[in-house]
Amino acid sequence: MLEDQDQTMMEHLEELRRVLIISLAATFIMACVCWFFSDRILEIILQPVLATGNKMHYIGIMEALMTKIKLSFFMGFLLALPIILWQFWAFIMPALRKMERVYFTIFVVVSYLFFIGGILFAFYSVFNIGVKFLLHFGGEELLPMLTIGNYISFAMMFILPFGVIFELPLAVFLLAQLDIINYRWMVKKRKMAILISVVAGAVLVPSPDIITPLMMATPMYLLFELSASIVKLVEWLKRRKSKKQAAEEAQEESTEDNVTRQAEGND
Repeated sequence: MLEDQDQTMMEHLEELRRVLIISLAATFIMACVCWFFSDRILEIILQPVLATGNKMHYIGIMEALMTKIKLSFFMGFLLALPIILWQFWAFIMPALRKMERVYFTIFVVVSYLFFIGGILFAFYSVFNIGVKFLLHFGGEELLPMLTIGNYISFAMMFILPFGVIFELPLAVFLLAQLDIINYRWMVKKRKMAILISVVAGAVLVPSPDIITPLMMATPMYLLFELSASIVKLVEWLKRRKSKKQAAEEAQEESTEDNVTRQAEGND
C-alpha cells in the first residue's frame, strides 16, 4: 500500500514537472516570437512619453538590449498564459467531476479575459493619462532625463497588478455563489478596502510622489465597489429564485390538494 502511494506521489510530481517544463518552454517560444516585434511593441509602450514631445534615452551599453529582452519575456508570458493555464487545468482535471470541469473551464477562460482586460485598461487609460500628467509637473524649466530601462520597469510594475486586480469581481462572484460572503459584509469592509487600496498602490508602485500610488489605488477601490454590487445582484437573483421555487412548490401542493379533494368527492 505504501509503495503504491509513493508511486502515485511520484507520478503526480513527474506530471507537475512536465507541466512546469511545458509552461516555461511556451513562455520562451512566445518571447522569441515577441522579440521580432519588440521594436513595434516598444513604440506602442513609449507612445505616452513620445506624445508629450520628450525623448527616451539609455545609459549603459547593455540597457537597450536587456530592456528589449525583458519586454519580450513579459509579452511572451502574457501570450503563453492560456497554454500555462491549460497545462495546470489538465493537471487537476482528473480530480474533478464532470460539472466541476465545465465550471472550472469557464472560470479559467473568463479569468484570462479579465486579466488581459485589466492590463489593457491600465495601459490605455490610467497609465497613459498618468504618464502625461506626471511629466507636466516638471514645467518648462526642467527637462526629464528618462531612461528606457527605468521606464519599461515602471510600466510593467504599474500595468501587471491591474491584471490581478481585475480578477476581484470574478472571485467575489464565486464566493457569493458559495454563500461565503454577502453584501452586508462587503459594506462593513469599505474602510478596510480604502486602506488596502492605498497601501497596495504605494507598495506595488513605489514612488516619491503621492499621485502615482493614488492612480492605482482609485481603480482598485472602484473595483471593490463593483464587486459589492455584483454580490448584491447575486443575492437578489438568489432571493428571486427562492421565491419562484416556493411559488412553484405551493402551486404543486395546491394542485395535489385539489386532486385529492376531487378523488374524495367521487368516492
